[in-house]
Amino acid sequence: MNREKINLEALKKKGAVVLPSMFTMANMAFGFFSILAASNKEYISACYFIIGSYFMDVMDGRVARFVHGESRFGIEFDSFSDFMSFCIAPAYLIYNFVLKEYGFWSWPVSFLYVLCGSLRLARFNLKSLDGENSKKFFQGLPTPAAAGIIISFVLSYSLLEADAPDRKIAVLNYTMPFIYASFPFIMIGLSLLMISSVPYAAFKSANIFKMRSASGLIISVSIISLMIAYPQNSLFIFFSIYALSGFVIGIYLSIFPQKEQ
Repeated sequence: MNREKINLEALKKKGAVVLPSMFTMANMAFGFFSILAASNKEYISACYFIIGSYFMDVMDGRVARFVHGESRFGIEFDSFSDFMSFCIAPAYLIYNFVLKEYGFWSWPVSFLYVLCGSLRLARFNLKSLDGENSKKFFQGLPTPAAAGIIISFVLSYSLLEADAPDRKIAVLNYTMPFIYASFPFIMIGLSLLMISSVPYAAFKSANIFKMRSASGLIISVSIISLMIAYPQNSLFIFFSIYALSGFVIGIYLSIFPQKEQ
């Protein structure tokens, strides 16, 4: 009887580890499919595959916590998946979409992004295993946020050739060619931000999305309305604001230090 109980508990434990790993595997698969799509010049599809990786990346963590399936294996496997989906896939996408026009220099710029993304993930893993990660802030720009700027740029730039004037923000639409021309420098900036110590909001608090005030309700409705009206442009705006927000947070924390709870 005791042996059957032990076997049942072992089976449940294995299932708790395997279930979130299925979402992690889907994350990696979408990243790989994005690379295949980009190699066929299907850039919009490549972006949507990476967006699919976002959902899978969110789900694997939530499922792991729900079934109490957190494990060292899960942390390592998730890191490999993120490396595929948020480092290699976006670097290959933007190389084909923009950077290859710059000849030889496109190679080291693309590799710098992949290298810094891998260093960012390795540092995060070590801190996670040692229990040193902050619950409020990330150290350095997260790889999904860096990838978000790349894919949202590709989606926004694609509107220049699309016959959908009502889905474009005019001011951003006019600046897209200039952003396109400066994207090698943007890639270098994203790479350095990933390995920096600049703090970024982690948004791990369950209360952060609760609308407890009129201002919170107005902000939430405004964001949702903008996403519905201008989905591609709004993604680029939000990811860009987040990338810049680290400097604001860093200045604030230097003036008003906070204790980790």
